Amino acid sequence: MSPAAASLADLVTLRAEHPEAIEEAAARRRRRPLVRPGEQLLVIAADHPARGALAVGGRALAMAHRFELLERLCLALSRPGVDGVLATADIVDDLLLLGALEDKVVMGSLNRGGLAGAAFELDDRFTGFRPLDLAGRGFDAGKLLLRIDHEDPGSLDTLHTAARTIDAMAAHRLPVFVEPFLCHREDGRLRTDLSIPAVTTAIAVASGLAGSSAYTWLKVPVTERPADMARVMETSTLPAVLLGGEVGDDLDGAYERWRGALGLPTVRGLVVGRALLYPPDGDVARAVDTAAGLLRRTAGPEDPRRTAPPGFGGGRETP
Repeated sequence: MSPAAASLADLVTLRAEHPEAIEEAAARRRRRPLVRPGEQLLVIAADHPARGALAVGGRALAMAHRFELLERLCLALSRPGVDGVLATADIVDDLLLLGALEDKVVMGSLNRGGLAGAAFELDDRFTGFRPLDLAGRGFDAGKLLLRIDHEDPGSLDTLHTAARTIDAMAAHRLPVFVEPFLCHREDGRLRTDLSIPAVTTAIAVASGLAGSSAYTWLKVPVTERPADMARVMETSTLPAVLLGGEVGDDLDGAYERWRGALGLPTVRGLVVGRALLYPPDGDVARAVDTAAGLLRRTAGPEDPRRTAPPGFGGGRETP
């Protein structure tokens, strides 16, 4: 089936003249299971811009160039072994029109109200997808960010809303990926605590939210030492995915940390954004392929190489 938008230029025309094309594309999208038996997920994250987090390395506004971001996403999604995308509605809608989400997992970002650097950053309102949006549009999962500062009352509001959102997702039988952190402020800036006690505590708190944990997954950072990661992941039986986080120029080091953590019993995949979309050497295809090679896949024929939507270069490298 041909995509509604054959090129990036078509997106603006469709949005202005035929906005209903987005819902039509969602309705006819070919779906797939969230996770296949015995396999691990690789999901490309692109929900950063909606929280005002646009920087990558030394480029302060790297993710602000939407056409470039879409090119990188389409290339990443076309690579074998990439299972889906995590994004806000604006990006998901663009990818739907471009035909890039066929047979892909679509994970909607729920709360982006805690804008990066804002005084209200920890009062992280649910300004993105609602559970009923995800269910109504036939999407596959949601993701919420849960940051807790014991000194910030806004954290309690976020904690309570997160619990009720998990309830709503469970009512729709939709998985929700909870990304929990303990945080604190230093000189007015929010700092994430990645110490072993802090990560362990965050996982314990997140695991106990809501009236049912049946559809709750965790999205957790990777510690530097494999032995520490094993201890942290003993905190819960909930399935978990690893988050890519800030890796700087040491992408090879990140691969090794991910490789070790992917062998742990509760870890069912990897969700990475900027590290793969904006790798230090600019080679998106190679970065994504290397990450995909770390995952456990069911024995069988190798996945056929998918083709990117027209105008997006398929296997070409994006600078």
